Amino acid sequence: MRIGIFGGGQLARMLTQAAITLGLETVIFERFADSPAGRLTRREVVGAWDDTEALTRFAEQCDLVTLENEFVDATILATLEDRGLPVFPTAATVAVVQDKLTQKERIAAAGLSVPAFQGVASPDEVLQAGQILGWPMVLKARRNGYDGYGNATLRTAEEVGPAWERLSKGGNALLVEAWVPFVRELAVMVVRGRTGETKAYPVVETVQRDHICHVVRVPAPLSPAEANRATELAVNAVRAVDGIGIFGVELFALPDGRMQYNEMAPRPHNSGHYTIEACVCSQFENHIRAVLGWPLGEVRLREPAAVMINLLGQRNGVVKPEALEGALAIPGAHVHLYGKREVRIGRKMGHVTAYGATLAEAEARARQATDLVAI
Repeated sequence: MRIGIFGGGQLARMLTQAAITLGLETVIFERFADSPAGRLTRREVVGAWDDTEALTRFAEQCDLVTLENEFVDATILATLEDRGLPVFPTAATVAVVQDKLTQKERIAAAGLSVPAFQGVASPDEVLQAGQILGWPMVLKARRNGYDGYGNATLRTAEEVGPAWERLSKGGNALLVEAWVPFVRELAVMVVRGRTGETKAYPVVETVQRDHICHVVRVPAPLSPAEANRATELAVNAVRAVDGIGIFGVELFALPDGRMQYNEMAPRPHNSGHYTIEACVCSQFENHIRAVLGWPLGEVRLREPAAVMINLLGQRNGVVKPEALEGALAIPGAHVHLYGKREVRIGRKMGHVTAYGATLAEAEARARQATDLVAI
């Protein structure tokens, strides 16, 4: 069985590692050679995803196709489905999710709580929205935004022009959302199989730094009732888009204990990397199980608490072989580097996961190891 993956970055790399454990092969389709995932497989197609010849070479090697990001256009996925090749999540699901406006419309239509939002076609429409939604607001690119790229917080009318110019480059369509006065940012990894079997990992708290997920704490410090509301919202959101596979669902915890939907990713997610060591079955293995129609694995924590910290580049240059040496001396810390050849300031280079009897113990261990990784 060969699973084709659009994309060759760290998510595809970790999917490939999980596939190898299950006795499966992967075929990587990446736009650039020497990708982190491509180095782990004998089968890699390098070329533009919309190149007909490259797409055909990729399809001919695959029994099933999935993706590591939502940037591959849904029409390309539909082309593979028309050939009779199974694609999960489906082209229809990706078409809804990869456009944040249609994504929010689908979630709202399902009766789930979302911030007020609307599509905008000009700076004047943003200003008009400000009169309705109030300030601050968030201006977003409808497609291809991640890690804060494609977002701008607008606190005053004077900020609309520069933000519009930056985000609309290349003809990007935009939307605007009301600012949410959240007390915590949360995430839930939801896995849904081809049979409809659905499981949700524990609710996590995510801490952002410069719009990039920096720390993940699990379980999130919530009451049981709040955790249940977050889980129910996340599961219903994935069902609303008829998702198959693993989905990262981001939520806001409001001051009154209610939960509000933020957005989702139809793929493995940074907030779920802790599952590799801290859960019985990782998000990557469960994604493969789900898209193949296999029984889903257990999603419970192995230990009472876990913390994951992203390793972001602190300099520009190459990754040195001894970069991990100090961190590996910390008992109970699990260090992952993603195989990226070059370090850039702010670039996601890897992550550290540690678990313990309490969140404080797990976080202290994870931070100690993180401080010793020389990138």
